[in-house]
Amino acid sequence: MTYKNYPMVSRVVFGRGSFNQLDEILAPKRNGRHAPFIYYVDDVFKGNRWLTSRINLSYKDKIIYVPTLEEPKTSQIDQLVEDIILEFSELPSGIIGIGGGIVLDVAKAVSLMLTNKGEAKDYQGWDLIKQPSIYHVGVPTISGTGSEVSRTTILTGPERKLGINSDYTPFHQVVLDPELTKDVPKDQWFYTGMDCFVHCVESLDGTYLNAFSQSYGEKALEMCKEIFLGDDLSKEEAQDKLMMASWHGGMSIAYSQVGVAHAMSYGLGYLLGVKHGIGNCIVFDHLEDYYPEGVKLFKQMKAKHNITLPKGICADLEPHQFDKMIDVALSLEPLWENALGKDWKKEMTREKLLDLYKKM
Repeated sequence: MTYKNYPMVSRVVFGRGSFNQLDEILAPKRNGRHAPFIYYVDDVFKGNRWLTSRINLSYKDKIIYVPTLEEPKTSQIDQLVEDIILEFSELPSGIIGIGGGIVLDVAKAVSLMLTNKGEAKDYQGWDLIKQPSIYHVGVPTISGTGSEVSRTTILTGPERKLGINSDYTPFHQVVLDPELTKDVPKDQWFYTGMDCFVHCVESLDGTYLNAFSQSYGEKALEMCKEIFLGDDLSKEEAQDKLMMASWHGGMSIAYSQVGVAHAMSYGLGYLLGVKHGIGNCIVFDHLEDYYPEGVKLFKQMKAKHNITLPKGICADLEPHQFDKMIDVALSLEPLWENALGKDWKKEMTREKLLDLYKKM
């Protein structure tokens, strides 16, 4: 048996107000005045002095605001990389992502593509990246995605929605400051938090489960129950715990995998542009046959927080559109094997997937 030698985030700082230390963390990594730090910042923070005034720009450093109405595309990454190459005479000293999963994935993808030839779509899959990325830093401003700790960056390409899964993808440095999540709208807080919850359920119920994944998954699941079903936490305590649940939920799939909800959510994301967090919720709501206990808890959490999920999003789709979603979902073979075992193709047929999608 050969075991995968997985990378992890090598440096992390946690604490309320720790974002104030970003400048001193970055300073030793600067490669001269012509090698800038590029900050990709969620465009929800445009004009928000509370956050942006703490980003100290020197020399040729630059802030680029990233729109987050749509999830990142391979073509978008290619354009961002080209913009950097054309504007600067040297590679950046580092890429810093400040935002949710979309922005963190953009930062990871750009840092990889600056040192690997070709287009981002060429690297969608597992272990296709050959050259180490440039230095990159993640600063999550919403909790749940696990992107801050994962070895993937999820991108929608011309043919499929699939991550660049690589040992060079994880951040070199992460800054976990729960204060940055204080203004997240309630629905978004729930959807993204449920991404973490679903990570845990799919990991803990999967055939790939081992003690490494289980230890992280169980802790994250415990914190999710405390946050989304309990009444004893202050707002600050809940922010702190959800940020750590996200971290543990992301780690729970390092030696494991996600499952049915994520595979089907990728299909919704590719065809309809449904964002990952809400997509997971829409799918998971119908997966009682695969995750009975998890779905029961999810419905309790949904009711407690008065969350109403969109309905009928697949109502007007044509047969060829359903076929495309099914193709995208079924292409994620490791997810299905984790969920249903090595004979998953006998159990998860196109007809079953079509029936599930039609319920949404």
